Amino acid sequence: MKSLHDMPEGQSPASSSLDRLFELAETLGSMMERGMAERGISRARAGLLWALLHGGPMTQRALAARLGVTPRNVTGLLDALEADGLVVREAHPTDRRALLVSLTDQGRSLTAALRAGRDELAVELFKGMPDEQVAAFTAGLEMVIERLRAAAPPGC
Repeated sequence: MKSLHDMPEGQSPASSSLDRLFELAETLGSMMERGMAERGISRARAGLLWALLHGGPMTQRALAARLGVTPRNVTGLLDALEADGLVVREAHPTDRRALLVSLTDQGRSLTAALRAGRDELAVELFKGMPDEQVAAFTAGLEMVIERLRAAAPPGC
């Protein structure tokens, strides 16, 4: 396991920490891709399902805004997810021009499995780490994430 003591000569602790964050992002991204592939879904489809899980039923336009994509992109994703029986589009109860998108029972089962996998990984990753250390780690990540969001161009 690498530590700050293993950093190259002249590299600052901040640069070394950023290197570790890049490695973490790559490792977690690969794990997520494998997990989704095992369940037969792409990252984009999983993101849409996750948005519905957390946001509840919503219009296609609201989904597009939440995901930061075009309504046309959402339509393609929904066509595939609907064909797989994971979502359903129904008439909006108050806006006859809009459709309301919801998870089906099968979609809720899939998102529950994704969440269970995430929870199992969290337990394994932080097993044996004192709660105070986990809290400090989380606080540090929150600060870094907020700084990244503030520095990101609009639309990212």
